[in-house]
Amino acid sequence: MNTSLSIKNIAVLPGDGIGPEVMQAAIEVLNAVACKAQVKFNYSYGLIGGAAYDKYNNHFPEQTRSICAQNEAILFGSVGGPVKDYLLPKWNNCEANSLLALRQAFNFNINLRKANIFAELAELSPLKNHLVNQGLDIIIFRELLGDIYFGKHVLELSSSPKVASDVATYTEAQIASISHFAFKTARLRKKKLVSVDKANVLATSKLWRLIVQEIAQQYPDVQLQHMLVDNCAMQLIANPGQFDVILTANLFGDILSDELSILSGSLGMMPSASFNADGFALYEPAGGSAPDIAGKNIANPIAQILSAALMLDHSFNLPTEAQLINQAIKKTLISGFRTADLVTANSNCTVVGTKEFTAQVIANL
Repeated sequence: MNTSLSIKNIAVLPGDGIGPEVMQAAIEVLNAVACKAQVKFNYSYGLIGGAAYDKYNNHFPEQTRSICAQNEAILFGSVGGPVKDYLLPKWNNCEANSLLALRQAFNFNINLRKANIFAELAELSPLKNHLVNQGLDIIIFRELLGDIYFGKHVLELSSSPKVASDVATYTEAQIASISHFAFKTARLRKKKLVSVDKANVLATSKLWRLIVQEIAQQYPDVQLQHMLVDNCAMQLIANPGQFDVILTANLFGDILSDELSILSGSLGMMPSASFNADGFALYEPAGGSAPDIAGKNIANPIAQILSAALMLDHSFNLPTEAQLINQAIKKTLISGFRTADLVTANSNCTVVGTKEFTAQVIANL
């Protein structure tokens, strides 16, 4: 027996829709990586979302919470059902009761989304080819537990005129926590960080800019630039190559990360991770459950596989193994293999299913 074998324990929550299919792809890739490295992955499976509701009448049961708490990282698929069925008990508030509840249960306040545009897929981007033909690699850090989503919400429909208000709140500690994480990441990349706010109007943004500026003094090797959110939204389209690491608040991050995700031409390309102050993390693809294509072997597994690669890098300190996965995906794309969502009229490629694409990635490891 090899006593030097490193054991990593993972809570696996496949969820609904295409979640189980793309999760199986990620697990197969992880197992293939384990065969090439001195590592063993132990998987503890849990139910969440509609899948959990079927068994427990609860979108995020205590059994699943316990499984997550007992492992070193969480690999998450997707939750949610058909839009037409959103009022059914199984699907009503499913995401809020499961994914958002999971984030709150473990205080995941730092969200990282990684936008990779492979040069080989430049034709898929809605941007002109000259803006992306060298590829893009952008990370956006979004604070998850503060801002307007968690403030007081008032809707007075009985008054005349009708009135509504939403309160946005940030504390110094919330801003400092994610700022340190973003600066440390920027230090390992191109040493450039853009902090996005609306400091010309909002008090929360004025505090945001002040705290980020103070934190920046601890990272003199990282170049900090402040940018107003409306300008950032424009610059991501006009000149995306100028960005490397973006740091921003909850609301702005929600909007800008969706803008980033579509630059690649498919939501199936974007992985994400959410961290708490202790470094415990949840890894998930940025796309949804896509119930309309579930079970058809046509879902794009790249974002789920890349989420597993993020897990290897950030939670398990296995950057070499994470890079193996990234390189294998790139080699598969260069070889001309595509899932259906990555095909255009001008594509000269081989269209394959979820399982077949995964097999090619494993072969290229």
